[in-house]
Amino acid sequence: MTFLRTNSRKEHVRKKMSEQNSRKKDNVLHNTKLYIDLLSTQWPIVYSPDYNISFLGLEKLHPFDSGKWGKIVYFLKEEKMINDESIVKAQEAQEDDLLVVHSKRYLNKLKNHFLEGLQEWSFIVATITEILPVAFLPNFIIQRKVLRPFRTQTGGTIMAGKLAIDRGWAINVGGGFHHCSSEQGGGFCAYADITLAIKFLFERVEAVSTAMIIDLDAHQGNGHERDFMDDNRVYIMDVFNRYIYPGDGFAKRTENKENIGERRDERRGDCKTTTAAKTVREKQATTPDPFAYCPL
Repeated sequence: MTFLRTNSRKEHVRKKMSEQNSRKKDNVLHNTKLYIDLLSTQWPIVYSPDYNISFLGLEKLHPFDSGKWGKIVYFLKEEKMINDESIVKAQEAQEDDLLVVHSKRYLNKLKNHFLEGLQEWSFIVATITEILPVAFLPNFIIQRKVLRPFRTQTGGTIMAGKLAIDRGWAINVGGGFHHCSSEQGGGFCAYADITLAIKFLFERVEAVSTAMIIDLDAHQGNGHERDFMDDNRVYIMDVFNRYIYPGDGFAKRTENKENIGERRDERRGDCKTTTAAKTVREKQATTPDPFAYCPL
């Protein structure tokens, strides 16, 4: 699930959005169906039944619940909190949308077998989903049953970014593929929806010049960390268990993020907080660290 919030004043943001046409002429943006206007009766909550992955029971071979998004929406409907008319239906991200971050080379890899030229199999997707039998299925099936749901969730995150500008907040029930970077997927993450949502905002909304990612998943968000490693416009606070997947030491090196993890000093019995951000370390020298804590 992806939650987006903006602290920009709405009128100021709307004014800035109306000035998009004054951009530099050489900055030509592709046409997209993902930036839509919200009806007054709708909440900025994005979802589609196409999020859910189910095919011949193969989804049960992975501990990840690939139908959890539908279960969340079903629960909210049962509690009379939302209905089909009050939420926004997600649209699938098209290739032009994905190319804002991903290269054609990477997108083609999602179609290729490990043997060059055999495009009917799905070895790369099997690696990303960690379900080996997927490698032996025709790619057109994988595109329809696995990658299309991923692309729809990715479109939902991009849509939620724009809706957060319009309403001050937005939620995509799916998405949050934080293990995928522009050139590499993994950990059940095939498309870099977080990077895409931020890049879309940087390109299309002049009021947005900086962003912050707060990643509270137990696993390291190495995908967006790699993508924004040299981009000082994006600050990342990533809280994760360093002893589990993915253990991406290279992604930790970025200077514009804070890796928060605790470790117990066995000799002293206390906790320490680690960080990779130079500016944060300097700030910690004069102010208490609100994120330093010891687990019970």
